Amino acid sequence: MTNVTSIFDSAAVERLRRLLRLDPQLVRVLRNRLLKKFESDDAGLLGFPGRDQLQLHVLEQFRRVDSGIDGATKLLLKTAAGMLIEAVILRISTGRTTLCVSSQVGCAAACDFCATGKMGIAQDLSSAQILDQVLQVGQLLAREKRQLDNIVFMGMGEPFHNEENLYEALTALTDPQMFARSPKSILVSTVGIPDAMIRCAERFPNVNLALSLHSVNAETRLKLIPLTQRHSLDDLQRVVREVNGLQQRELMIEYLMLARENDSVNDAGDLIRWLDGLKVHVNLIPYNPIEDASHLRGSDRDTIEYFAVQLKKAGLKTTIRYSLGNDIAAACGQLVRKENRQRFGSR
Repeated sequence: MTNVTSIFDSAAVERLRRLLRLDPQLVRVLRNRLLKKFESDDAGLLGFPGRDQLQLHVLEQFRRVDSGIDGATKLLLKTAAGMLIEAVILRISTGRTTLCVSSQVGCAAACDFCATGKMGIAQDLSSAQILDQVLQVGQLLAREKRQLDNIVFMGMGEPFHNEENLYEALTALTDPQMFARSPKSILVSTVGIPDAMIRCAERFPNVNLALSLHSVNAETRLKLIPLTQRHSLDDLQRVVREVNGLQQRELMIEYLMLARENDSVNDAGDLIRWLDGLKVHVNLIPYNPIEDASHLRGSDRDTIEYFAVQLKKAGLKTTIRYSLGNDIAAACGQLVRKENRQRFGSR
């Protein structure tokens, strides 16, 4: 699409405004309608003289899958190159709604438990492609008379492998002139890229960070997360301490509960010692099996709850995540992997 300005490109929108000699208030109204109130495209563009020169969406909705048992929705969105990504909506029973956004097509981290990491594809999404997920989901929720409360970068991809586009997206999301989201309502989850975690905490001190830890046994974590070979547990412990010094809030520790891998009483004790003196909130995550990791099994509920008790007794803030969307393959990448393979013949 030539000579069209993306709604997400502030500098380009300002150039268009000057070219058309528009009142700045027209641009403010446009952004307020689309990026804050999430009105429909037609309603948002109503009365804007340059509407034909604006591009609102860079992703096309390919398929929508709604859970039959809870409030989860998975959107498959297609890029201009024909690649598919996922955005997952979680309508929580408390009334709050969370969007799980993707930052890449596939993921190079290749974690053993993750469907996305086994896709054999890793391409960065542009900041506009990240932001369009938010806009399209916001519009969908507005039609339901719901609001978007939280945005979590827990979808497809390792966010810090796409660092600059991530930061552009975070800037737009928190900019009062753009989406005007509270930084406290945004969370970036990483498998642990130490230098990038520091850079993010310095640049966005009020954005929440989460570390996918899953084990403090070096051998076990290496098996689950190959990047452990490059970024050791000692490095991660150091970076959590540094991030604690940069942010007022607790860093989220994500811990996937896997039977006979990381869920024993000894594992709980090791985790408690590793986290000693750190300002963290531990989130224990029930495991949803995937086709390509049949050797992994999730811990049973009693084991998870006992594990949580041990952490709480040690004074660690601990919650057990409630899983949504099991019936629609809520694990990121499960649907799009097959579709992308059919289109591009990836391994």
